[in-house]
Amino acid sequence: MKIAVIGAKGLPAKQGGIEHHCEELYSRIVQQGHSVDLFARSSYTGSIAIEQYSIKGVKVISLPCLQVKGMDALLSSALGAIASTGASYDIIHFHALGPALFTWLTKTATTSKIVVTCHGLDWRRAKWSKASSKLIHLGERAAVRFADEMIVVSKELNSYFKQTYNINTQYIPNAPSEMGASDPDFQYGSSLGLSSGKYIVFMGRLVPEKLPDVLIKAFQTLKPSGFKLVLVGGTSDTGEYTSQLMELAADNPDIVFTNELHGPHLAEILRHAKLFVLPSELEGLPLALLEAMQEGIPVLASNIPVHRQLIGKERGMLFPVGDVQACVQSLDWAVHHPQELAVMAKEAQEYIKTYYNWDDIANRTLNVYDQLFQPAPKPKKPLIPAKSPWHSLSGILSLPNRARQRINKILLSPFTHNWHNN
Repeated sequence: MKIAVIGAKGLPAKQGGIEHHCEELYSRIVQQGHSVDLFARSSYTGSIAIEQYSIKGVKVISLPCLQVKGMDALLSSALGAIASTGASYDIIHFHALGPALFTWLTKTATTSKIVVTCHGLDWRRAKWSKASSKLIHLGERAAVRFADEMIVVSKELNSYFKQTYNINTQYIPNAPSEMGASDPDFQYGSSLGLSSGKYIVFMGRLVPEKLPDVLIKAFQTLKPSGFKLVLVGGTSDTGEYTSQLMELAADNPDIVFTNELHGPHLAEILRHAKLFVLPSELEGLPLALLEAMQEGIPVLASNIPVHRQLIGKERGMLFPVGDVQACVQSLDWAVHHPQELAVMAKEAQEYIKTYYNWDDIANRTLNVYDQLFQPAPKPKKPLIPAKSPWHSLSGILSLPNRARQRINKILLSPFTHNWHNN
């Protein structure tokens, strides 16, 4: 099977849930003997001209873009859609609602089957202008109209598309990536002034919908003795908001911003944390939360539906979204109940291991692809053929009396003739 992928910034995955999703998913699909071309953005790959390279068997095709807020994604998706029409792909798979704006092009210009994965309702994100939000919302409508199949990463999204558009979508979740080895001596963490097991960590892009400001305010209110707060993540077209966060925490030496972290440093900071906190008001299926649960780190999150799906009642703690005081109370409880936290973390780790793994996700995605190529079932033959005598009889019975009497006379004439001759 030949597959084109549109919507990811590029590979290897350096930041962003979609990039990690695509790297994990398509490397496995390639291992099963399929061909995958992923159309990427030059702003992410660092390429000046169009170029190609391979990551874990996936061919990455870097396309030019405009490094203007929102426009790089739009242009690279458009170019990817155009480029995909020049090759005979079996599947063209769009990731995210913005890129799905161009599903109409691939649908009308190719015979490929079109698949869209919705990773979240991106048009609701606070970072976008009204015009950008409208374009992304149009992408959602285009996906509903032109995609042959839609995949969603959470049960909440599954319900949304059913209620809003009365369509059924395929629920296939994300899964955490394997983080690899990290320094057991905690040298990088020590260089940041941290002590193992004595800090609370937030991991994710510093964007308004993730509400890191709520966590900063709660931490400053509680002032837990001997603890620090670490915020791991970079901006995403949100420089002004990030500056506001810095100002909010400016006078507090116990609040540490690390910017983006990758590889061993990221794993080290997560694995030595006392508690992972995600206060978001909007998520698709957050990979950072999945990774924390996989690593056995206790978790606290806002009570949005997708967090309730992951955490439930036994696998962590929830607090009302945006409620600073409730967050303070949850942090205070967590600091003083390490044994209870350890039990929750163990439950969470087992849950993620059982229900969220990439091999299963790759197989389920390939099943979606395969189903799109299944021949339509032949219509069943009627039990009574259309031209059977019984069909004719039903027509006769519907005729007026005089017409039926004439037909009866004609039909019975041979029998009456033979009867009189005998």
